[in-house]
Amino acid sequence: MIGKITGRIEYRAPDHVLIDVRGVGYLVYCSERTLAALPGVGEAVALFTDLVVREDLMQLFGFMTLAEKEWHRLLTSVQGVGAKASLAILGTLGPDGVSCAIALGDWNAVKAAKGVGPKIAQRVVLDLKDKAPGVMAMGGTLAAATGDAVAAVIETPATAAPAPQTSPSAQADALSALGNLGYGPGDAAGAVAQAAGEAPEADTPALIRAALKLLAPKG
Repeated sequence: MIGKITGRIEYRAPDHVLIDVRGVGYLVYCSERTLAALPGVGEAVALFTDLVVREDLMQLFGFMTLAEKEWHRLLTSVQGVGAKASLAILGTLGPDGVSCAIALGDWNAVKAAKGVGPKIAQRVVLDLKDKAPGVMAMGGTLAAATGDAVAAVIETPATAAPAPQTSPSAQADALSALGNLGYGPGDAAGAVAQAAGEAPEADTPALIRAALKLLAPKG
């Protein structure tokens, strides 16, 4: 299994890149969102990868974060969701957006992805509802390549200025998501309040992730 690739981008296509790794070129298929975030031709890059092997086909899929890779694995485990549909969903929503949509039971958000109909979108939300907490708890990590070496995996920095307080709608969405995931109203409210107090700038996905960590069993 090829779990990660580090090299230089030889060329870019609409749905994939060719990465040169010490003279060996790997075709790596990515979502639109991931492709847009990659550096230019000739620059170094590191991607987490998933290798799919079939009788007549071998394809390598690339992801900027482990959370994105895990969502791809889970999405393709849903009946009717292939690699193309999974990349379309991730390209439309991003890993945080997928987590939030599934936690909130918002299948319409999933349906916004190209080629994903209402039945498939509903199946994704229902089948993966129990998986959302585990993936969200992974957080966002980015493997960034500079020069010939890859920087250590770091937390993705926030680019927006901190808001004075967490948005009420973000707190409401976080409460709704935790309720959908089976947490009691009292526990959910306490965790969301604490998470909002500790991170006033948090958006909905970050707030849900922080609350899930507070609610996780200790020890």
